[in-house]
Amino acid sequence: MDTGIIYRKASLDDVPYIADIWNQGIDSGNATFEIKKRDPVWTSDWLVKRDPRYVVLVAGNRNNILGWLSLNPFSSREAYRFVADISIYVENSYHGRGIGSGLLDHGIIEAKINGFHKLVLTMLRDNEIARKLYISRGFSTVGIMHEQGILNNKWIDTEIMEKIL
Repeated sequence: MDTGIIYRKASLDDVPYIADIWNQGIDSGNATFEIKKRDPVWTSDWLVKRDPRYVVLVAGNRNNILGWLSLNPFSSREAYRFVADISIYVENSYHGRGIGSGLLDHGIIEAKINGFHKLVLTMLRDNEIARKLYISRGFSTVGIMHEQGILNNKWIDTEIMEKIL
């Protein structure tokens, strides 16, 4: 685990790092069904137009942003206003160093502060590292969606997880 990591809300200065790390997740083929790369202009717009309840957190050291987390609307329907979808991306060379764990811990705290009752996520089913992280923080699997999307010409299952806060 890396020491000296700072966790904070994202700012516009972080946009190039967020976009780069997001694109690493896209390129990996095991983090997201996104296939369109994110450029700094798009990412800046995404960050600025967010409802403040749906925070974006970054993890960094003195020199770089090493990962980010976002709380996202689960649905536009008013009844779901206390449920947030969560996303985490970590810079490739920092996988396995506790960055994702720290982001998730801080994200759970922010979700509680912002009045959310529950966090949900949908992950690619074969992402065993992510599954272990989420289970270690009290998330449980509530369903599997079979052949939910295509990556590299292969049908991929997704796993839905949740945590009551």
